[in-house]
Amino acid sequence: MKRSILAVALLGIAPVIHAQSSVTLYGVIDASLLFTSKTPNAQGQNAGRTFALADGGLSPSLFGFSGVEDLGGGLKAKFKIESGFNTGTGGINDSNGNFFGRQAWVALEGNYGEVRAGLQFSPFVNTIYDSDTRGFANFGDVQSIYGNNVFLTGVHNSNAISYTSPKIAGLEGSVMLALGGEAGDFQAGRQYAASFKYDNGTVMLNGAIYDGNSGGTVNTPIPSTVAFVGRTLGAAYRIGSLTAKAVFINYKVAGAANNYVYGGGLDYIMASQVDFNGGVWLTRDRNNSDNHSLLASVGAAYFLSRRTTLYTQVGVVNNHGAANTGLSVSYPNVFFEVQGTTVGVNVGIRHTF
Repeated sequence: MKRSILAVALLGIAPVIHAQSSVTLYGVIDASLLFTSKTPNAQGQNAGRTFALADGGLSPSLFGFSGVEDLGGGLKAKFKIESGFNTGTGGINDSNGNFFGRQAWVALEGNYGEVRAGLQFSPFVNTIYDSDTRGFANFGDVQSIYGNNVFLTGVHNSNAISYTSPKIAGLEGSVMLALGGEAGDFQAGRQYAASFKYDNGTVMLNGAIYDGNSGGTVNTPIPSTVAFVGRTLGAAYRIGSLTAKAVFINYKVAGAANNYVYGGGLDYIMASQVDFNGGVWLTRDRNNSDNHSLLASVGAAYFLSRRTTLYTQVGVVNNHGAANTGLSVSYPNVFFEVQGTTVGVNVGIRHTF
């Protein structure tokens, strides 16, 4: 009798829960052929050309689960867990080295904004993404400069709490604090960031700061607590299918470089089926003017469908002094590059689900 009553109760509740909540499986699979005219060896010298199958030429290969539950009164509970993988080998890739190393957070969202807790992207890296003309492509993009300076620090922030305001008259802001968790030392591994963004559909202006310390209890296979201070300002202007963007970024890395990055480019979507974009980024070390690099690239994407894209990209990087800006963040052999000029070509296919 008790079992029957319990079964009826569960059957009665289940449709209500289903109507108010949802869970989504999503992902990206990206594979490409990569050619570079130079490849650094362990000593930083040129080992010759590279021709290889590379994972994630345009964007990282990943899968994840996201969910949302309507709690009523405009309040929602949300979560996301996300893992990166290598299409060529099936191994963990493009994250901090942990299985769900890209994102793992839970949040409450309401009329007054969103509070999020867990492993998440920082407002600093989100701001750079918004002002990047190539959309954080894994090849020939400002993302290569980011990783070259501070690896994954600021990208995948562990033990983080953030607040993002609602958008009011096109303006929104975000703040984040990541806790190092070391007993007796609040500063060890502590990271914080803040950002603003104004977007009226035609003009976009944004800016962000980041301040992170080394140490703490976070220990990931790929460094994510490099001590650095970051600043960025960006702008975009849209005219129909054409978007122009410009960005300034400063990476002041403790005990190392103080790099200023100046960049910009154009993105043009033709007939909703082809996307052309290109960008140029100049990096200079304010601590040593001999260390500088110039990265330039162009890309074209053809949308076979809403989910499947064919693409090609061409990039050139020129390094001087101790500068070693690479061409790709997804292929480790060319994450850093040698002095002089290196040319690379990338052709691939991306499918989302």
